[in-house]
Amino acid sequence: MAYETLKYNVSDGVATITLNRPETYNSLNLATLEDLKKAFKECGKDKSVRAIIFTGEGRGFSSGADLVEIQTRVGEIEITESLRNGLNTLVTLMRTLEKPIVCAVNGVAAGAGASLCLAADYRIASDKAGFVFAAFVNIGLIPDAGGTYLLQKLVGPAKAFELVLLADSKNRVSAEQAEALGIVNRVVQADDLMDEANALATKLATMPTKAIGMTKRALYRATSGVMLADAMDYEAQLQSAAFRTYDFSEGVAAFIEKRDPIFKGE
Repeated sequence: MAYETLKYNVSDGVATITLNRPETYNSLNLATLEDLKKAFKECGKDKSVRAIIFTGEGRGFSSGADLVEIQTRVGEIEITESLRNGLNTLVTLMRTLEKPIVCAVNGVAAGAGASLCLAADYRIASDKAGFVFAAFVNIGLIPDAGGTYLLQKLVGPAKAFELVLLADSKNRVSAEQAEALGIVNRVVQADDLMDEANALATKLATMPTKAIGMTKRALYRATSGVMLADAMDYEAQLQSAAFRTYDFSEGVAAFIEKRDPIFKGE
């Protein structure tokens, strides 16, 4: 499948989706959102894809919405429906895709670009990366693309309130601060970022990805405020499905035979 605004390739069970508008710091125009939706749908359909890396080309991960496009088309775009059909659909695709998504944050992620990082399952950041959550309020807007939900789930409502109002381009959240706050899982040297991301994604691709997908589903459902009893009952339902997978049989056999398992994601 051809893409206008991103690079997409699959190798050793890992799909790499790279935002490819470096001249705009990978700002998110309408074409980019359509390409991203197609790419993540393709990851879901392709059985050879068992893990995903999401990153950006050039110095930035994503500067957020393409304000030049918005300014020129403001009279044409119905914002609520545009968000529902664009960013909201994309974030929902990422969170419900039952394959692990590793976001390799190569540079600054601002506004909706930061929200897309938060929608991934694991975030590994370059030491040159940073986050600007106040990019919205700086131009008189509120966070979108799930930012109000995803950020406070990681740092709590009070800290999220501070970050979306005060962490602007002059006082952005550094990679090290993001790691301390739990926004990213790991920080590595810039030159090592893609090697580290590939190593992690390749490892995930060899794991029982059917179980990983169900774990992802249960974890994110539990964050929606369900009661413990409900979360445990949902676990019991998913565990029943996991017991019927090839990977469970292989995992048990490998344990008994004292060998490394060979999982298929089935």
